[in-house]
Amino acid sequence: MAQWMEYPREAVTGTLRVLQDVHSPQLDNRRDLLVLLPPSWPEEGRRWPVLYMQDGQNLFDAATSFAGDWGVAETMEELSRKEIEAIVVGIPNTGSQRLDEYSPFHHPGHGGGKGDAYLEFLVSTVKPLVDAAFPTDPAREATGILGSSMGGLISLYALFRRPDVFGLCGAMSPAFWFAHGALLDFVRHTPKVPARIYLDTGTREMPRIRFWRTSRRSSASEMAAILRHKGYVEGTDLRYVVEKEGEHNEGAWRRRLPGALRFLLGPRGPRQTTALARE
Repeated sequence: MAQWMEYPREAVTGTLRVLQDVHSPQLDNRRDLLVLLPPSWPEEGRRWPVLYMQDGQNLFDAATSFAGDWGVAETMEELSRKEIEAIVVGIPNTGSQRLDEYSPFHHPGHGGGKGDAYLEFLVSTVKPLVDAAFPTDPAREATGILGSSMGGLISLYALFRRPDVFGLCGAMSPAFWFAHGALLDFVRHTPKVPARIYLDTGTREMPRIRFWRTSRRSSASEMAAILRHKGYVEGTDLRYVVEKEGEHNEGAWRRRLPGALRFLLGPRGPRQTTALARE
């Protein structure tokens, strides 16, 4: 049986568990998994929605982050005061293989192409481990996926590729330019799935991607237009945010995370008492 341990750093807010050295048979590599439990855990008989987040080493602990952590634990603590709670699973990237794993599409000179194997790792290895160890609500309506940059790309791909598993998605400053906009075409030609989608960018994102014809911001805007054309309604099942002066970094994503999670995890109907949080 998997042995989840307390996270070793005292500076981390909340109840954080770690499962070390998890093997991925799909990718033939290993990484730790991190799970942040809700502030009201344990509460007998209750099950929580689950949010799977990419770049897990950047979420909870500044000491392990690339350029400052996202403050996920602090954000979840604050949201819990409005009865918005979830189990958050952080899946660290593997460094040199990050671009390969975070795109199902290959970009010459930059990688990609292992996104489907990574998604299968999440669905068939990570999710069963989490569901077996913690009081999750495994329904798709209560299962979300979120990431930034390339992590945003793979998260939106996951929603449309595996709508049987995911019903919530956050794509922050997504790298839709990667592989010459292949994800834009994929979503454009894939049937609409019932979901709640949060999408954002900043006005000071990298202004020009030399590998493609457009900027990060305009590619996010194009995706928002595609989603609206598919029938997603702004404020109901879609939220698109453009942050004035927002840059492409952890500080910007930390700043926008509370709004993203309020939209994704807020009340939305009869499941809210057992799966999605109440306000």
